[in-house]
Amino acid sequence: MAGPVVDTLSAQEFRREILDRITVDELQAIAAGLERKSLAMRDVLLAGTVLDRAALRQVLRLIFAARRKADQILDTVGPERLGAAIADLLDHDHDLAARFDRFDAVLSGLSGLPAPVFDLPSELLHFTHPSQYWLWTRWLWDPRTRTGALGLVTTDDVDLTEGASRGEVYLTVGRATAFVNETGKAAGFTDAAPGLFGTDMFLAAVYGVYMYTVLRMRMTREFNELVPQLPDLIRRLLGVYYQEASDAHRRA
Repeated sequence: MAGPVVDTLSAQEFRREILDRITVDELQAIAAGLERKSLAMRDVLLAGTVLDRAALRQVLRLIFAARRKADQILDTVGPERLGAAIADLLDHDHDLAARFDRFDAVLSGLSGLPAPVFDLPSELLHFTHPSQYWLWTRWLWDPRTRTGALGLVTTDDVDLTEGASRGEVYLTVGRATAFVNETGKAAGFTDAAPGLFGTDMFLAAVYGVYMYTVLRMRMTREFNELVPQLPDLIRRLLGVYYQEASDAHRRA
């Protein structure tokens, strides 16, 4: 990517808006939730044991887009086939874009579930190896509509759709995410959590602020009041809301 990638002024404006809506303690709690989610996923996927239906369902329930569709995904793809596809996706010895595309091919029968199909491979990669892979969800960047949080904090010259396949676009999104992460750590807008988790939180918050702005313009006041507050919206987008609710229930 030649030239500036991050629109630093826009990112700083989003940061100010975010900090008006969320406290440092809430950010720290979300960061801890991301660490727990990653640990839970690694405990299952890197244990070296056979991924049976129960284990796969546990993993799918950790992912926001797949949580309510876990059984439907398993019924459609089959536990054995899905487990083999995940093992191939996480195999560092093969080309990343090709692994990503092969995983997509396995899930091609889930055409009626666009969000889980779109989000699932990057969620598995990122939360299993958070320092090596990055997140790519529809709210982060949707190349079909050219909308998403990543597009709001990168310059107009950056083409986030570059690539002949979804796997290659994943690499493009990764390069842009790396720039946001590095710039943000220096400028202070992705430092709420270590590594890429701080960037995950920032981009989820950017999407939330953008969504609130659009809703205020287009929706009724009553509908707007039903939208979660920013801390809970970030938790939902990053798949740690129900995890925290379950932890609180167990402590009670």
